[in-house]
Amino acid sequence: MKIEYDDKYDLLYLRFDDTFQEVVNQRINDHIVLDIGKDDKLVGIEILGAMEVLNLNNLLPIDYSIKNKEILV
Repeated sequence: MKIEYDDKYDLLYLRFDDTFQEVVNQRINDHIVLDIGKDDKLVGIEILGAMEVLNLNNLLPIDYSIKNKEILV
């Protein structure tokens, strides 16, 4: 998953699939637009006016760490 924020347009985009494909936009409300791709799978979620509906100060920037785990096969 990739999270992108455009501060010029106050748009937050959550991308679940990096494959280039045609999408159909399905507006849920004034702030939420779903991008539906191939086989009716959710490709992304656009949040318009993100500062209005989310506390981005707590969300961005995102800090994370990945710990090595042993994988048993």
